Formats: sequence, C-alpha cells, structure tokens
Amino acid sequence: MHLQIQELNKEWVKHMEDKAIKINTSNVLPDDAFEDVVKEKQPAGTSYDRGLWYDICRSFKENKVALVCLIILIIIAIASLLAPLSPYDPDAIDATQKLLPPSKEHWFGTDDFGRDYFTRALYGGRVSLTVGLASMICTTIIGTLIGTFSGYKGGKLDMVLMRFTDIFLALPSFLLMVVLNTLFSPGMVTLIAVLSLFSWASVARITRAETMSLKQKDFVLAAKSMGASHTEIIFKHIIPNMSASIIVAGSLGVAGAILTESSLSFLGLGVQLPQSSWGSMLQLAQKYILDRPSMAVFPGLLILFTVLSFNIIGDVLRNALEPKMIK
Repeated sequence: MHLQIQELNKEWVKHMEDKAIKINTSNVLPDDAFEDVVKEKQPAGTSYDRGLWYDICRSFKENKVALVCLIILIIIAIASLLAPLSPYDPDAIDATQKLLPPSKEHWFGTDDFGRDYFTRALYGGRVSLTVGLASMICTTIIGTLIGTFSGYKGGKLDMVLMRFTDIFLALPSFLLMVVLNTLFSPGMVTLIAVLSLFSWASVARITRAETMSLKQKDFVLAAKSMGASHTEIIFKHIIPNMSASIIVAGSLGVAGAILTESSLSFLGLGVQLPQSSWGSMLQLAQKYILDRPSMAVFPGLLILFTVLSFNIIGDVLRNALEPKMIK
C-alpha cells in the first residue's frame, strides 16, 4: 500500500512537471517574433536618418522661393568672381561710347564716361559681397565671444558687458557710420571696420541667451566634473552647440551689411572712384535718372535681389536649424 502511494505521487509530480514545461514552452516567443513590429514596410529609397544637411535640403525643397533665391545668389557670386573675364576694362574711358542704351555689345549700356556698365556692375558686386561677408565674419566673431563669455561667467562681468552692448544698440549707428567714414579715409577696409563696430551687439544678445541655457545642460556639467577648463567648455561644447543660431544671425547680417554699404556708397562715403560698388553706381546714376533710368535700375535690382535672397535664405536656415521649428 505504501509503495502504491509513492508510485502515485511520482506519477503526479511527473505529470505536473510535464504540464509546466508545456506551459513555459507555449509562452516562449521565437527570436523573430518582433521583426514584423520593428521592421515596418518602408517604401524603396526612403531613410529615417536625420542630420544637418538633411534638414537644410528638405527646407529648400519645401520652399521653392528660397531655392530660386539660392540660385540667384550663386549666379551673382559666380558672375562677380569671373568679372576679370569680361572683354571690357571697367575703368577704361571712351567718350565716344558714353550713355549708350543696353545692346548686344553692352548688356547694361554704358555710363557717362563710356565704360561698360555690365562690367562695372560685376566688379561692384565683388566689392559689395566682399564687404558684406567680411563684416559679417567680424561681427559674428565679436558678438559671439562677448555674448558667450557674458552668459557663461554671469555676475558683474555679465552686467558690465550687457550694459556695454545696450549702449551700442541704443546708438544711432548709421549716423555714427557717416561721421566715422568722413573722419577716416573712405575705402573697403574702413567700411568693414565701421560696419563690424556697430553690428555685433545683436549677435551678442542672441549668443548670451543661448549660452545661459546651454551652461545648465548635462554635458556641460559632465565636462566640468571631468576637469575641463572654462575656455575648453566654451569653445568645444557651448559654441558648437549654438552654431545654428550663429549661422542664422550671420546670414541675416550679410543682407544688412550689403544694404548699409550701398547706402554709404550712395552718399559718397564708401569705395572711391574709379572703384565701383552698387551704391556708388546708384550715386552716379541719379544725374541721368530721367534720360537713362536703366543706369539706376540695374544696380538697384542687383541690391534688391541680393538682400532679399539673403533674408529669405536666413528664414529657411532658421526653420531648418532650429529644432523646435522642424516639422
């Protein structure tokens, strides 16, 4: 009797073990069970990799006007760089060819000294674009350094630098540019220096706000805990992480610099003759605005297209590089 009970217990235990094994094996999922969930069917040629160039290219594809503006800028820049290939000398005077209308030989006509107006417009584009880009670089460097150090250090240094920045923002900058250009010898170097002196304050305000936000992030605190110096943190961690805002501010700054340079050159305070810029061409064209309006139309359109293109491209870059604005 006792042996029968033990055999029954063994059979019961074995039955329960076999049942448990069946339950466990029925609940175990195969290795490829989640493949259908993880791997969704994607159309051919699509990718979900995101990056800086992906966002920029997508923004240009969605905004056809910005794409046209980019093409216009590229054409103007390439034409200005290839200006020496023109068969005409921009400074050669020919009294027999003065004030000619646009033709096959002279696409924009000639000015009051018989110089080819199209060639002078190309050389003027080199001056205007060089002044705009060079002043933008100087402005961006100065504003970024002041704004970054002000926001990172804080305290009294931040207060002093920001009050200094507010002074430059409150000054009548264009009036002071006129005064400084009359005091110093007019030229390209003077224009770049004056434009940079009165344009960095807005960049400093932007970079200060970005720095105050970034210095509280985990990667900055981790760099401090690892013994990184303040200079290393600023130049290796903070500035690269706000490069999007700097690029946008720089692209918009080029448009403002070109417009200001054209205004100063129109007043005779920019580059001096025989060198030309779009603003100085407008100054010479005002005497013949009724007889030869094309002399004012062509440089005016070049300024309009260049400044408008930079502004539109700046908006597109802001939409592409700002994470909160990416769709």
